[in-house]
Formats: sequence, structure tokens, C-alpha cells
Amino acid sequence: MKIIAHIETCFDTKFGVPRQAGIVDTPGRIVFEPQYRVADAVRGLEGFDYIWLIWQFSKAVRDDWSPTVRPPRLGGNERMGVFATRSPFRPNAIGLSSVRLVETVIDPELGPVLYITGADLMDGTPIYDIKPYLPYTDSHPDARSGFATRPAEQLLEVEYSQSVLSILPTHLQQALIDVLAHDPRPQYHNDPTRIYGMSFAGYEVKFSVSQSCLTLIDIQKSAEGRK
Repeated sequence: MKIIAHIETCFDTKFGVPRQAGIVDTPGRIVFEPQYRVADAVRGLEGFDYIWLIWQFSKAVRDDWSPTVRPPRLGGNERMGVFATRSPFRPNAIGLSSVRLVETVIDPELGPVLYITGADLMDGTPIYDIKPYLPYTDSHPDARSGFATRPAEQLLEVEYSQSVLSILPTHLQQALIDVLAHDPRPQYHNDPTRIYGMSFAGYEVKFSVSQSCLTLIDIQKSAEGRK
């Protein structure tokens, strides 16, 4: 298996990454490794609205494995077979995500760069392959969903002051609100007195949650932030 590219996203850490691809329209881009920076390799891809990404859970690679895991969907209290879940803790740490292809740009230095939205990948995640999404065969709206039939969560109401939100670049503000509305906390967390922190696009974001309301407390530029 060869790494063909890496993805750049707003998520420097696992905390805050959307639980599934396509839930939030967070921006990202895919930059190919030097040997794959060939414009002909993406010829025709611009005709597709969505693409499949095959990638590595690079922060979850391990030598051992367990036949069962505790899905967050079930509150972390019930075990399911690893092959019945999308847990990163698998015999092979491989992920599969469908994302929207916004634009393909031929950069003079980087070659073809894919601009996407909706990724559920950490910044720097290695990509093994890219394939076009075909709605006539890849979409099965009437399929059963096992234990994941209900929505993962109800959207939270996000309260914020414009002075705090304006610290973030304008083009990222709505994406952050959407991420927070989907409740980035582990699903078993429910402490209204706790102040949570998450990294987003090179910024440190502080918030609290009480019942169905999330309050954005502060945004500060991260010392390590590169975006």
C-alpha cells in the first residue's frame, strides 16, 4: 500500500472531528505526494460531485486487535463486533469516506490539488486511494442500518457573541458553528460545569454545554496553528 496524498483539514486533533463524513461542510484539500503530482491522474474527475477516500487511521495503528468494540453511538456501554462498526480500532486501520469534490486545481508547485468539503479526517491523514462516487450504485437509501438507524444526536443550539466568533476567519465561522451544533463531546459526557477545548483550523476553541444549548466561550489563535 502506497500513500498517494495527505489531506489538510481544520481538525488538528481527534476531538471535534465529525462522527461521519458529510455531516458538516468543513473545507479541506488533498495534496498529492510528489510522485503522484500528475495532472493526467485526475483527468475526468471534475465531472463527479463526490469522491471516495480510502485512508489510514494513522493515530490508531496498533499491532493487536479486539473482535468487539464499544461504539460511541451506544454510549460506550455496549459491545458490538468490530466489523459491524466504523471504529478506528480495526485489524487494518483503514477508513472510507465519501466527500464532496468542490474543485480540482492544477497548482504550479503542488500539481493537482483537490478541494473538498465534508471530510471526517484529521489534518495530515494519509490517503491511499481516491475513487469517484457513483450514485446509481453507491447509494442505497432503503437499506437497513442495524443499530445505527436513529440520528446520532439532536443538534445543539449554539450561543455565541459576534466579537468572539469574529476572531475566526469569515470563511470558517459557519463551519465551526455546524461542528459545535453536532456536539463534539464524547456521547457519554454530560457535565454542564465543564469547559471543553478543541482545536479547529489552528485556533483553540472553548465551550460549555448545558442540556441542549452549547455556549461558545472563547477562540484564540493556537501557538502551534499553521492555518
